[in-house]
Amino acid sequence: MRFLAVNLSSFLVELASLDDTLALFDALSATPEKGIEEIIPAARTLLIRYQPQQTSMAQLAEKIARRPLNQRSARSGQQVTIPVHYNGEDLPAVAELMGITLQEVVRRHQECTWNVAFTGFAPGFAYLVSDSGGWKTPRRSTPRTRIPAGSVALAGEFSGVYPQASPGGWQLIGQTELQMWDLARKQPALLLPGSQVQFVDASVGSRIISLPAHAEAQTPLITENATMTVLATGLQTLWQDDGRGGKAALGLSESGSMDKNAQHTANRIVGNPSHLPCLEITQGGFRARANGDVVVSITGASCPLTLKTAEGVRYCVESYRPLNLAAGDEIHLGSPARGLRSYLAVRSGFVVQQILGSSAHDSLAQVGPDPICVGDILQTGAHPHCNAVLLDELPEPNLPAVGETVTLDIILGPRTDWFTAQALERLTAQDWNVTPQSNRIGLRLDGAQKLERHLHQELPSEGTCSGSIQVPASGQPVLFLHDHPLTGGYPVIAAVAEYHLDLAGQIPPGAAIRFNIIQPFTEITGSNARDHRAA
Repeated sequence: MRFLAVNLSSFLVELASLDDTLALFDALSATPEKGIEEIIPAARTLLIRYQPQQTSMAQLAEKIARRPLNQRSARSGQQVTIPVHYNGEDLPAVAELMGITLQEVVRRHQECTWNVAFTGFAPGFAYLVSDSGGWKTPRRSTPRTRIPAGSVALAGEFSGVYPQASPGGWQLIGQTELQMWDLARKQPALLLPGSQVQFVDASVGSRIISLPAHAEAQTPLITENATMTVLATGLQTLWQDDGRGGKAALGLSESGSMDKNAQHTANRIVGNPSHLPCLEITQGGFRARANGDVVVSITGASCPLTLKTAEGVRYCVESYRPLNLAAGDEIHLGSPARGLRSYLAVRSGFVVQQILGSSAHDSLAQVGPDPICVGDILQTGAHPHCNAVLLDELPEPNLPAVGETVTLDIILGPRTDWFTAQALERLTAQDWNVTPQSNRIGLRLDGAQKLERHLHQELPSEGTCSGSIQVPASGQPVLFLHDHPLTGGYPVIAAVAEYHLDLAGQIPPGAAIRFNIIQPFTEITGSNARDHRAA
């Protein structure tokens, strides 16, 4: 058992097998350790998120190392039957790799009972392991850029069904018409950890498949308070709030505002609770007209702000201040000189539909309210209890601009030891340019010299967190942001400290990043966990 630091509030527990991993997951779920917030199981690891105010990695490592791994809890999950058309492009290749016929591959796939070990990669994607074992299917040497939704596939010891069209390197053996992920259902994910799955041949007769009941459609509350009409959205305007934490079992990362401090500040200025949804506006260009008296605030990226009255008079106004708009007034956001994302809050809050406990739009999972469009009517007045408007001017943060270099603090791990000493030197010695391919999922970085590995074996999928610096085969890192995949199959060399994540979310393409190590690669083995107890 190894304990590998991920950031200042997370670490990986690495185990010898999937059975050991699930045994420890079951034990920690049944009797949790104080301070643990969330556990994300994967093929050979558990990602532990904890509260540093209550405990530490060393204290938890000592306690977890004592946990026995010889007992598994009985998982009495839902029984699901999945009809499959066994027509996958890779079925002949899989048969050849296994040294058996196509018909034998299909027969074995159907005769197994498959158990959902864990979820990740995408919402509704379940990693299924056979109760009889014996599956060792290598991934494709060249991943496909697009795999259709409903594709049934194999990789390593796992089988899975792609819930949505996405890239992937698994071997495709068939197709199902069942939806793995459906927000219209009360339980959106068809397969949850503990579920048991039986695959059947869809061409043999008709079968009745029992699916979770559909949930009643949620209709947003309509109020009689003022509204705002959207006149322009700029590059992208989304609803965002604190995100939907604790949904790892569904395969969802937290998502939420890229700059949570700016979101919270925008709400505080107009007297709202800080967690209420705001408009997240990327690279300015947003315009809206008030249809009644409203008080708004704009924070985050420093856009030029113009207030145009109903009579056509224009005023330059300031961000980080409350702005009173009368009926017919328009607010215009220009292109930001510094930073990337601005946040607009309205007093009493917006009326926004919540999906799975949050109004955040997750761009990877495609969960949450739709992006804002021209002509949308924004309802206001959702929160009945507001504080006084904050009249004191707040200072704008010094956000990065195009052409500037930003320094981000990082913690080495959990897979730093997969890389060469030269790669570790290059990580901090050179600037990493933020490319235009960056988005809410992550910052795609480009350095003059790539990062090279000395371990080249395939990494079993393991949990990731916001701020993880993942290094794909190209050697050019990707810095995960809040819409990142829950699990990943490329090694993570380091992670950005949590206190710099807001800053990372404001770095525009064309800026550069320098990484500054604040904590070395930290590994604790089960045998010496007690020697690393916090003072």
